[in-house]
Amino acid sequence: MKEQNAKSTETSIDIQKVQEELEHIMNNVKDTKLPQRAYHILRLAIRDLKLMPGKTILEREIADVLEMSRTPVREALVRLQTEGVVRLIPRKGFIVEPIEKEDLRETYEVVEELEGLAAKLATDKIGEQELNELDSLIDCQEQAIKENNLTEWARLDDLFHFKIINYADNKRLSNVIEVHADQLFRARLFTINKRPLPFRSIVEHQAIIACMRANDGEAAQVSMQSHRKRARNEILKVL
Repeated sequence: MKEQNAKSTETSIDIQKVQEELEHIMNNVKDTKLPQRAYHILRLAIRDLKLMPGKTILEREIADVLEMSRTPVREALVRLQTEGVVRLIPRKGFIVEPIEKEDLRETYEVVEELEGLAAKLATDKIGEQELNELDSLIDCQEQAIKENNLTEWARLDDLFHFKIINYADNKRLSNVIEVHADQLFRARLFTINKRPLPFRSIVEHQAIIACMRANDGEAAQVSMQSHRKRARNEILKVL
């Protein structure tokens, strides 16, 4: 893994390829302030693996792609560096942070506990409408698997978890989880074709909903933590 990451830093990004891959992201980022726009585009590009782990990012190339000066791009990259998303290499520029096993393990350990708490809190606050929304998301996930659209499945998986976090209605809790969300999503996408089809996740999601529907917050907490732990071990095994 480390050899692959080191090798990928040798060359910078392919301008034409990046322009094509970022077109959708650029069209959907509505920020008018250039540093903020550059930040969101780069963050999403890294999260969605349009810019792969270990890839070198040169400010002038990104500025050309985004059709802006280097100053807002630099500001965006510095902000991403403070968030641990990119790293500055002297005389080379910024690189996308590799996905490291130990860092990912630590991240999952934090998120497992907090999402378990979110499931417990949400159980006391949601009704049948919210539970039906979660059921519908699972139906969509099953359809995505049938169509072998694993990227869509990952997006829906993220949405399932964030709905429960939002239902917990605790801003401090959701803010802490959000800090780590992109890293987990990136790791899932990076390993998605190396792991078994996510049928177990569907079953585990259904179990979490069943606990919530039974108004058993503690069981929902345990189910969520067990689900995240199993997914974490599966991802770390193939990294």
